[in-house]
Amino acid sequence: MLKPAIPKGTRDFPPEAMLRRKFIFNTIEDIFRLYGYLPLETPAMENLPTLLGKYGEEGDKLLFKVLNSGDFMGNIPQEEIRQGNAGKISQMICEKGLRYDLTVPFARYVVQHREEITFPFKRYQIQPVWRADKPQKGRYREFYQCDVDVIGSNSLLNEVELIQIIDDVFHKLAIRIEIRINNRKVLAGIADSIGERENFTSITTALDKMDKTGREGVVNELNRRGIRPSSINKLGPVFDISGDWHQKLTGMIKLLKGSGEGEQGLKEIEKLVELLEIVKPESEIGWDILLARGLDYYTGTIIEVISPDHPIGSVCGGGRYDDLAGVFGMDNISGVGVSFGAERIFDVMMQLKLFPEKAVTGTKILFVNLGEMEEKYILPLIQVIRKSGIRAEMYPEHAKLKKQMAFADAKGIPYVALAGEKEIASGKVTLRNMKTGEQEEIGFDDLGKTLLKS
Repeated sequence: MLKPAIPKGTRDFPPEAMLRRKFIFNTIEDIFRLYGYLPLETPAMENLPTLLGKYGEEGDKLLFKVLNSGDFMGNIPQEEIRQGNAGKISQMICEKGLRYDLTVPFARYVVQHREEITFPFKRYQIQPVWRADKPQKGRYREFYQCDVDVIGSNSLLNEVELIQIIDDVFHKLAIRIEIRINNRKVLAGIADSIGERENFTSITTALDKMDKTGREGVVNELNRRGIRPSSINKLGPVFDISGDWHQKLTGMIKLLKGSGEGEQGLKEIEKLVELLEIVKPESEIGWDILLARGLDYYTGTIIEVISPDHPIGSVCGGGRYDDLAGVFGMDNISGVGVSFGAERIFDVMMQLKLFPEKAVTGTKILFVNLGEMEEKYILPLIQVIRKSGIRAEMYPEHAKLKKQMAFADAKGIPYVALAGEKEIASGKVTLRNMKTGEQEEIGFDDLGKTLLKS
């Protein structure tokens, strides 16, 4: 018999885990709404041309493609099959793909519904995405993203607001973070300064691996991608720049002199930091000159967030994209957004034991079921308790008290109410605190008040 299993890179979430996940989602959503963002959902599947070419060569390889219905191989020429070009054949037998992220579907939505939208358009989206990646710790094939974007505005105030959202979310979740910022225009200026502008994508892809492989690994990757040794040597001063953002700015102004795009990026960095110094986020913020992030559609500010207390990698990231809507036929519209990695946030909070007790509280009170008379006594009472907003349930069977108490203990229910002949006669219940073992007889009117206070 086939043993039940789930695909690698996916996870089941039992009820207790789901309560914790809901705590994360609700916290994030509340803060999104606080800043005026509204919810949006898009389909799990997109037409494949919508997705292809938006994430770079490596990203395209990680797209999950959906086979066409029916005889999907029927129209494939035998010559194509003999040649065995898997990439080409996959596009002939697959018209759709699972979304890789939420930003590209968002851009598609904006262009498709442009006549119905008021710009600047602020939306958030909390949905799963899929990537055919190699599963490893902190990296899954199916995972939730919590995205917040604004499109139709070039103002750096949007970046400031997103950083404030990041700061608020992680402060509320009690996760200590470091926010790293950079600008793709600065990276373009670096490519200009070493005479390798035509290889910009290869250079940024290599630089994006700095945290994982270190300087030596980046150099090896640049060599592997065919970047000239003389150009790689010119990167030395960039690798060596350090200090606070003022010192880095002074050094980069000298290095990028003559690169119009690079100089524009430096001005944007300077303005962004100036604005951040006014709002003073609580989290540590630093300028990482080599921060690239792998997505090809970024054109300006780049943001990445890590938890220094957990080696899981990025827990949030995003950036400015000026051209993404243009590929769908809507030019000259800029957007910026960030995405919170719910799975990684969940793992960090579990490892660091950061979930508050209220996050995993399900039923607050269990009413013991001792028989038909007791059932009839409890049913109207439990209805009143639920209407006051208290999560309550009654054990569905007439079972031994020991079994029912064990059930409450196993589910982590903090209170148990018992009503026998004595309690029924006096219009009360015996309320037991499962944590302390203390119990008291209490009347109908006082029961709800007591539970709401606790």
